[in-house]
Amino acid sequence: MQIGSIKINQPIALAPMEDVSETPFRLICKRLGADILYTEFTSSEGLIREIPRVLKKIEITDAERPIAIQLFGGVEASLEGAVRVAERFQPDFVDINCGCWVKNHVSRGEGAALLKNLPHFESIVKSTVQATRLPVTVKTRLGWDENSIVILDVARMIEQAGAKALTVHCRTRSQAHRGFADWTWLERIKKVISIPLIGNGDISTPQDVKRMFETGCDGVMIGRGAIANPWIFRQSRHYLETDTFLSEPSIQEKIELCIEHLKLSVQQDGPLRGVVNFRKYYAGYLRNLPNVAKLKSDLMQLVDLELVIKRLHQFLAQPTYSSETS
Repeated sequence: MQIGSIKINQPIALAPMEDVSETPFRLICKRLGADILYTEFTSSEGLIREIPRVLKKIEITDAERPIAIQLFGGVEASLEGAVRVAERFQPDFVDINCGCWVKNHVSRGEGAALLKNLPHFESIVKSTVQATRLPVTVKTRLGWDENSIVILDVARMIEQAGAKALTVHCRTRSQAHRGFADWTWLERIKKVISIPLIGNGDISTPQDVKRMFETGCDGVMIGRGAIANPWIFRQSRHYLETDTFLSEPSIQEKIELCIEHLKLSVQQDGPLRGVVNFRKYYAGYLRNLPNVAKLKSDLMQLVDLELVIKRLHQFLAQPTYSSETS
């Protein structure tokens, strides 16, 4: 698959997720094998006003490359200005979010709202492409609802508008995250475009990754599955190349990586906010471990980095696990 100067065979990407795809999580996923990273989706209106907290969302490091900055908006001029701001941060490409289902974004004509107005959708993509020398890609959904699936028209349209790749979350806007992603559309989409197609939706195992590639996709994007299991990138690459499964990470590896990720979070957001914001990741690091209910309860109450680390080490030192790590 090629986007601009990026050329990767069967890339597995980390999805752009608000309040999740922050620098610390991106760095962890990169280490664990994510081929392409995306920033969390970022407001074009906030960028053109250069609001500090919004600018912070698109700060990137060379260790994360290749990486895209994802933008959202419903006004051509704002996206044109935002992509010029994004250029200063030197991403490898820019992605336009045309699929966010959340009501407050849709009500402003952003995200999936564009699926109800294809001429405006086309204008958004075309004007953004013309405003930057960076490759521009698009992420969207199948349609607004089951009675208005327009993805084949959208796919042709955004290629003609100059987009260099298309990512499709295989649900409609009305589904949000409910129900099942319909991957059968991916093969049909692939037949009507020549730009790379990246599939997204309901990827939680290496087998899922392989099956999605078998639809003809050029790349696979993982979102919530990576929160639940950041090792999925490494596991999936191994499965694609060998058709065998990697063993589950050891208890010690899970706890040590959890602590490292937590420290990165504190380094970025400060001692209190960094610990509190990290709570959403505990379930992933501690998944499939026996007797963790009390640990999870304790961790959700703690706000001091050293106390969190101490509690995790205490858990690891229990007789149940100490023999495994010795």
